[in-house]
Amino acid sequence: MHTLLLNFDWHNLLKPEYYISLGGLYLLLFIVFAETGLFFGFFLPGDSLLFVAGIYSHELAGQILTTNSDVVDLGLLWILISLMGILGNMVGYWFGCKSGPFLYERKDTLVFKKKYLLQAHDFMEEHGGAAIVFARFLPIIRTFAPIVAGIVKMEKKTFTLFNIIGCVAWVFLMLVAGHYLQKIILDKTGFDLKKHLEVVVVIIVIITTAPVLFKIFYNKIKK
Repeated sequence: MHTLLLNFDWHNLLKPEYYISLGGLYLLLFIVFAETGLFFGFFLPGDSLLFVAGIYSHELAGQILTTNSDVVDLGLLWILISLMGILGNMVGYWFGCKSGPFLYERKDTLVFKKKYLLQAHDFMEEHGGAAIVFARFLPIIRTFAPIVAGIVKMEKKTFTLFNIIGCVAWVFLMLVAGHYLQKIILDKTGFDLKKHLEVVVVIIVIITTAPVLFKIFYNKIKK
C-alpha cells in the first residue's frame, strides 16, 4: 500500500484494480456506497470495479472469511456489496428529498455538472420506477438517479423496492461475469484477464456507456 501511494498517478483513479490493491474489500465497499449515492462519486469506477472484484473474489472475501468455495466467496461479496449499494441509493434519495430544487439552481463545479442531473431526470421521466433498476447499469445516471427520485418525491416504498431489485441484480451480474469469464477464458484460451485488466476495463466502459452516448447523440439529432 505504501508503494502504491508513493507511485500515485491521477490516472489510477480510473483503474479499478488500483482501489482493490490499495484498500481491498473495505475501500471497494465505500466506493460502491459513494458511487451509487453521493453526487461527487459519479467519476468512480462502478461496473468495472465489480467485474474486477469478481476476478479477485477469493482474495477479497478472504479478508473476512477464509473459504475454499467460489460460491461462498461470491455470495459473501454479493451480500456485502449489495447492502452498501442499497444504502448508498437510500442516502442519495434522502439527499434529493432534502435538497430539492437547490441542485437545479446550483452552478457547475469540478465535482458537480448539472447536465448529468438533467440526464438522470429525463431518464427517470421516461422509464418511471423501473429507471432505478436500469440506472444501476448506467454510469453517471447510476449516481444521480436516486437523488432525482428524491427530488421528484417518488414514493419511498416504490423507490426502496426498485432500489433493492436493481442493486442485487447489478452486483450479482457484475461479480459472476468477472469471476466466471476469467475462469472460462483462462481455461479455454490461456488468456489471463488479470494481466490485461486495462483492456477489460475499456471494453466494459464502452459497453456500459454506449446506451448513454446513444441517447445523447439521438437527442441532438432530433433537435
